[in-house]
Amino acid sequence: MAQDPLFLLIAVAMIAVVAILAFGIGSFAKGGEFNKKYANRAMRWRIIAQFVAVMLILLFVWLRGNG
Repeated sequence: MAQDPLFLLIAVAMIAVVAILAFGIGSFAKGGEFNKKYANRAMRWRIIAQFVAVMLILLFVWLRGNG
């Protein structure tokens, strides 16, 4: 499974979600002007990245489940 390109793409998408989440938590912790500038943008990107990751997981299950 680790050699499957779709599986590797899913892993990259999930790592991106974690990285964006860490950035968002860091901006909340820092607070102030930095938080005001980047908090909503980080949330939007996290939601988009999560959507992509979930769609890739569903695609993986669908493709590998039929074979």
